[in-house]
Amino acid sequence: MSKPLDILINTPLGHDLGLTLFKPKTSNNKSLVISSATGVLQHYYYKFAIYLSKLGYTVYTFDYYGIGKSNSNIDALKKNIINLKCWGENDQASVIDYAKAQNQKHEIIAITHSIGGQILAFNKSISKIDAIITVASQSGYWKHWKGYERIRMFAFWHLMIPLLTPVFGYFPAKKMKLFENLPKQMVYQWMRWGKHKDYMLSEFDFKNLEFKNYNKRLLVLSFPRDEYASKSSVDWLAKLFNNSNIDRRHIIPEDIGIENVGHFGFFRSKFEDSLWKMTHEWIIAN
Repeated sequence: MSKPLDILINTPLGHDLGLTLFKPKTSNNKSLVISSATGVLQHYYYKFAIYLSKLGYTVYTFDYYGIGKSNSNIDALKKNIINLKCWGENDQASVIDYAKAQNQKHEIIAITHSIGGQILAFNKSISKIDAIITVASQSGYWKHWKGYERIRMFAFWHLMIPLLTPVFGYFPAKKMKLFENLPKQMVYQWMRWGKHKDYMLSEFDFKNLEFKNYNKRLLVLSFPRDEYASKSSVDWLAKLFNNSNIDRRHIIPEDIGIENVGHFGFFRSKFEDSLWKMTHEWIIAN
């Protein structure tokens, strides 16, 4: 494969997104877009993207607007008015459109991590996607968790976001060593959803979302002991893809001889011979 290439693309809302292209030495005529978790830099998926590129996939990673290479400096972040709907309708859709335009004969695969699967709800280019794999993509409603994790999620939505965001003009996640800082409108919308049992459906009518327009293959993955994506929260989101062919897998690490995966482990290279291989095999089969 060639050296990963940094790219800036302009979007319909007028802002630029930072992408990284991983181009294979010999193409398998499949382009794959990785859509990140909330506040997670695209670089986190670097080793996974390299692995896929060596198998022949043309891979794109990107940062949502306000994150990483997509104008994340503090001054810009304070002026950023983007919300979660924009991340799906504008950012994620623009990357899908770009990948398809660059490789018009390729099949397009989307691999979403956590919120990356949620914002497919607003991606009007979802019909261009030939297969989707969601990794721990879920509802964030706090009652999907139990015990300490339920308390932590409650505190996140009801205390941390509403108290800290007005003070800083953005959500200062880096100061708490959680993830990257987040735009205020994005995090306020996320907070509203997280407080409600219907999550995003508390704000948007299902008939106006894009889930129903996806009727192809979907692999839904979740793992035990995931502090950010309980099994029930992943099941909730999966049910919204009501016209797709769903392969639902709640993977018990002990059953396949691997270590605990949690919310972020899937993309670590120690799972190359297990979870990564399984993902490639599923794409080939579907």
